[in-house]
Amino acid sequence: MQCPVCHNEVASPSAAFCNHCGAPLSAAAPEVPPGQPGYPPPPGAASAGLTPNAAAAISYVTIIPAILFLILEPYNKMPLVRFHSFQSIGLAVLWFALWFVAVVLGMFVAFIPGLRMMYFVFPMLNFAISILMFILWLVAIIKASQGEWFKLPIIGDFAQKQAQS
Repeated sequence: MQCPVCHNEVASPSAAFCNHCGAPLSAAAPEVPPGQPGYPPPPGAASAGLTPNAAAAISYVTIIPAILFLILEPYNKMPLVRFHSFQSIGLAVLWFALWFVAVVLGMFVAFIPGLRMMYFVFPMLNFAISILMFILWLVAIIKASQGEWFKLPIIGDFAQKQAQS
């Protein structure tokens, strides 16, 4: 089955929206006058907003664009943008939770007399967590800008369930 707007192949015949451009699949294809070739319009010609790939990538910049894309039309109806917005929020929450646990554990270790030498391990642990999360964040931005449904472990499953509801 092909999308009537972008003419890309749709992965699931039961899908309500195109997984490439986010257009509703129930929309009829634009009529082409006789004698003119049926070329699809250039990307961005049909609407003045962001492309789904750009909006999905921008949702990772901070948590604010992710929330805005879940509220504003037409982005809240595009499955790719919804998925990456929810995944961005989940990644930000996970990053904050890991940072908080590392800082709190470091503070507790600093006050235990026998473990004071371990106090210097927690800044290195916090640095390692930050580097890992930064790499995950960059990979997610790159994959979103390419229009891929890149799922992070655990967070991706949650984001997919939320995007489909």
